[in-house]
Amino acid sequence: MPRLTLDDLYRFAVPSDPCLRPDGGAVAYTLTTVDRDADENRTEIWLAAPGAPPRRLAGGSAARWSPDGRTLAFLRPVDGRPQIHLLPMDGGEPAPLTSAVLGAGAPRWSPDGTRIALSAPVGPGGQAPDPDAPVVTDRLEYKADGTGLLRGMSAHLFVVDVASGETTQVTEGDFFAGEPSWGPDGTRLAFVAAMESDRDLDVRGAVHSVEVGRRPDGEAGGEPRRLTGPELICTGVWWLGERLVVTGMKGSPVRHVRLFTLVPGGRPEEIETGLDRNVMTGAPGYPGAVPALLSGDGDDLVLCVRDRGCSHLYRATGERLVPEEASVSGASVAAGRIAYVAATPHSAGDVYLGRPGETPARLTDHALDGVELFTPARRTFTAPDGTPVEGFVLRDENAATPGPLLLDVHGGPHNAWAPVLDGFHLYHQALAARGWTVLALNPRASDGYGEDFYTAAVGAWGLADAQDFLAAVDTLIEENVADPDRLAVTGYSYGGYMTCWLTGHTGRFKAAIPGGCVSDLTSLAGTSDLGHMMKVHEWTGDLAAQSPITYVSEVGTPTLLLHGESDDRCPVGQSEQWFAALRERRVPVRLVRYPGASHLFILNGRPSHRYDYNERIITWLEEWVSGSPS
Repeated sequence: MPRLTLDDLYRFAVPSDPCLRPDGGAVAYTLTTVDRDADENRTEIWLAAPGAPPRRLAGGSAARWSPDGRTLAFLRPVDGRPQIHLLPMDGGEPAPLTSAVLGAGAPRWSPDGTRIALSAPVGPGGQAPDPDAPVVTDRLEYKADGTGLLRGMSAHLFVVDVASGETTQVTEGDFFAGEPSWGPDGTRLAFVAAMESDRDLDVRGAVHSVEVGRRPDGEAGGEPRRLTGPELICTGVWWLGERLVVTGMKGSPVRHVRLFTLVPGGRPEEIETGLDRNVMTGAPGYPGAVPALLSGDGDDLVLCVRDRGCSHLYRATGERLVPEEASVSGASVAAGRIAYVAATPHSAGDVYLGRPGETPARLTDHALDGVELFTPARRTFTAPDGTPVEGFVLRDENAATPGPLLLDVHGGPHNAWAPVLDGFHLYHQALAARGWTVLALNPRASDGYGEDFYTAAVGAWGLADAQDFLAAVDTLIEENVADPDRLAVTGYSYGGYMTCWLTGHTGRFKAAIPGGCVSDLTSLAGTSDLGHMMKVHEWTGDLAAQSPITYVSEVGTPTLLLHGESDDRCPVGQSEQWFAALRERRVPVRLVRYPGASHLFILNGRPSHRYDYNERIITWLEEWVSGSPS
């Protein structure tokens, strides 16, 4: 059976965002595929149910069932902007419901099914910003990765009458309203927002509530009422039964996200789970699922946490609900059942349905047909200070040893590798088929190993974490798996940072490939969309001591830099600085810039760019590392 190749990028079909019908009998989900000819990613709404093959319903994403289960609301582009559409499940074609100027957000049905709430971007005066107008700002929040320059945009809540399509703006002002959640009586919406004028200097986020009924003057709602104080940085809010459940961090944004409920008077009370783990609600590259209520008693909560690399579903009582070697990227609860999407070592994602305590049924089969995969092996290494550090080793057990080794560093740094099929880092499987060993390590600062481990590199990037990587490499050399003369290092974002750092502190690596890299924390603090937050809460101390550029004079490793030109998280200037410094010293170096690509382009960018990224890594490694040791 053939091994996975880069061309398999165009065969992946990855499900996400499952939504369980209220009766628990069927799951609507988003399926993402690649259109090679159009060089685009495609999303479609599919339906899966026990005993029946999955079927396509419509092009779009973010499907949500009406409370009676008879209608699906979902997003589909109209003139390039996402708009909410309604699909009657008893027959008929999808019909647009909204015509938001800058596009609509995901739909949220009211409890009685007569209205839909949403958050949507709003331009100055309710119009689309002028792309040619001067950009004027008094705060640091003037751009965002994936969006670019905000040009005075905000985000606000709207309510749409399903029968008439009449749309009412519920909030207004200089702030960004997060996703809404309906109160149980359908008269109010809860949402998270930071409304302070200095929110760009001090990370904020509070729960607010706003009425959605009509006032005597005919306008909707009223002034939002703040429900939480400054002791909690709130990130999400949901009405679950009769109580308001909140995710947030205590005191600092570089802490575990925890689960709280608001008691009378607005005081947040933590929901004790006994899990020293980070609550994951889901974001690109950070799989998870929002909290949900499993039963009607109001106490049986289901949440998602990062656990040793994987995102797992748990009951709030601490009971794990999914297999250990599965990573969840979306879940939905109804009628005592749980639907979820999970990746495994053999699938980038499938839809499952079941009840707690029972073996779930797999409703889809999106695994690649006719391809044999290498399975990551979970390993624990020991750092020089005695800290256990977990990682995953991918290799062909029949390959000759010792052989070439690629150390791959994840982003974040508070992300984590998982032992599941990775549809984005295809070069892992491709290199293993060529006799390479790939080491994907979760060093200190990685998520899923407790809060002390999570915060262990705060103020000490490079100083506290580099030892973890080198110790693991040394172990594989001692085991005769890795050839000390054929070592390479790569990584993206923080992984790009660490790639630069390691080559500035050791000449052991024969090739280096920083992607979306960070080379100078001082310049990044003033140019990244999250620069100030990172400077104050993540780096905290001596930026020069933690910056790879300080040690660039020691670098002699042939280096390939890969960077998106529209990256606002780690701007392309970070690679430009490193490129110029190496070129001036005549170190072999190459810079590749991807036009229009944001920081997340390796996850959701143009398929041709993603293919090129993987291919260039393999080519660079073959040029500078592969072959017999010298």
